[in-house]
Amino acid sequence: MTATATIEAVWRIEQPRLTARLARYLRDVGLAEEIAGDAFLLALERWPRDGIPRNPAAWLTRVARNRALDRLRRTTMIDGKHRELAIDLAKLERAMPDIEGAIDEDVDDDLLRLIFTACHPVLAPEQRAALALRLLGGLSTTEIARAFLVSETTVAQRIVRAKRALRDAAIPFETPRGEERRERLAAVLEVVYLIFNEGYVATAGPDWLRGDLCGEALRLGRSLAALIPDEPEVHGLLSLMEFNASRFAARIGKAGDPTLLLDQDRTRWNWSLIRHGLGGMGRAMTLTSTPGPYLLQAMIAACHSRAVAAADTDWIAISAHYQALALAAPSPIVEINRAVAVGMAFGPAQGLAIVDALKDEPRLKDSHLLPTVRGDLLEKLGRPAEARAEFRRAAGLTGNDKEHALLLSRAGDWPEHSKGSPS
Repeated sequence: MTATATIEAVWRIEQPRLTARLARYLRDVGLAEEIAGDAFLLALERWPRDGIPRNPAAWLTRVARNRALDRLRRTTMIDGKHRELAIDLAKLERAMPDIEGAIDEDVDDDLLRLIFTACHPVLAPEQRAALALRLLGGLSTTEIARAFLVSETTVAQRIVRAKRALRDAAIPFETPRGEERRERLAAVLEVVYLIFNEGYVATAGPDWLRGDLCGEALRLGRSLAALIPDEPEVHGLLSLMEFNASRFAARIGKAGDPTLLLDQDRTRWNWSLIRHGLGGMGRAMTLTSTPGPYLLQAMIAACHSRAVAAADTDWIAISAHYQALALAAPSPIVEINRAVAVGMAFGPAQGLAIVDALKDEPRLKDSHLLPTVRGDLLEKLGRPAEARAEFRRAAGLTGNDKEHALLLSRAGDWPEHSKGSPS
């Protein structure tokens, strides 16, 4: 491994910890991230020349600590802010000693504070996602832009506005408690799942899935599970992502085309991930008697994962779980998926009735999901002309190139892809 590759690997691991440690004392996430970045740039300059330090994390900590102290000493403060800052400088000097073996025992608490701060509800979802990938994933602006298929300028603006919003709202760098923690945790999990879903089926562009983006979401989910081990929804989300990620190898055909769930070669599923997901789901179920939305979705995914063959799928159980999910977290997307499950369990006519009840739902007006599922159900009912029209309409609404081609194929080639089901 080259020195640059080693530095990047160390950075991906240590950057969140270093930023979190600095933010505890600076009380400014943006400034903490900037100073951590300065330490990384100095490592890029010196390590290839001088060699990798014996303790890279301590080296970065020492450099960042010195940069932070220099920056704060140069800053002219007025009123009580100067006195507060002097206190923090003293704390910073004591907490981040200038020695190679420096270890901060509070790093896990700092990381938890950073996660809750980066995903604060005061930020828009796209800002949370960009900031989380930057601060917690260590991704560059270029990598985040590539992940979400937007310009680097757009990503940079989202990150800058997010930091400014946190500063202007004076969001404390802390882990919330009680009801506020539950509310904030929902925003954190939403961000992680947003990142995973963008990788699982990209909303736009040439790729059907983005494994790197899903990998970042899984890494964030595992960090959360380690930091908050007694939250069932954290384990539920991680299990859900692991079940879905287990299908990656089977979701793409030899020609690079998408392969739908019922057509997948299940011997290519990652059974290690499935076992890990089942274990996490089991832990979540011991922590609550009332499954939340992520745990319910994990239970649905587990039904698919346990089926060695598509014909073994317990669609009745899946439809029951979707009914519970519709009560716990009602949404048009849940209803669409419930329609698929009901159609498989009790016949396409019953599924179509659920779908048709959504035809005037404004939140689905520009979504390809409704016509896709409706086309599939119409096809099963032996109404090919109507099904073709739905698949063509869905193709016109998706921004993903692979999905567009798949839908057009279904509109014109009935024997192929006739099973149609979520992937």
